[in-house]
Amino acid sequence: MKKPSQQPTTTIFADLIAPCGMNCRLCWGYIREKNSCPGCRMITSTESPKSKHRTTCKIRNCDYIQQEENTYCSDRCPRYPCTRLKQLDQRYRTRYGMSMIDNLKIIRESGIGHFIKHEEQRWICPQCGELICIHRPGCLTCGYERIVHKTNVNTP
Repeated sequence: MKKPSQQPTTTIFADLIAPCGMNCRLCWGYIREKNSCPGCRMITSTESPKSKHRTTCKIRNCDYIQQEENTYCSDRCPRYPCTRLKQLDQRYRTRYGMSMIDNLKIIRESGIGHFIKHEEQRWICPQCGELICIHRPGCLTCGYERIVHKTNVNTP
């Protein structure tokens, strides 16, 4: 468990929302101190071996996402939702109670600003006010155990 900070670190920036709808700010890879990941959109020339999954990610490297005006997966793509996005969505629904497809729907319908406000409210620890890691059952700061509402929903 981390030592509680003076000021809660609850800021989520738009560049931490991956093309697939994952909020990298909540990811253990981003939060951890040793060998941390800078987020799916932060590719640099000094990639570490731990970052290989970001550079080879099928979603991040999709032709649709590579087009300049496309920041996130959306129904404008003829393959949406692609097999990889459906697989990720199913895994995150069942293990962590979060849907990337639902996240993308909020982004598409309400905009990234609204989505970020939604995430800052949804993932805040009610006990200490810090953001909760999606990959851990308890708050990394105070140990508060979050309830994961796992769903095994078939996605489109």
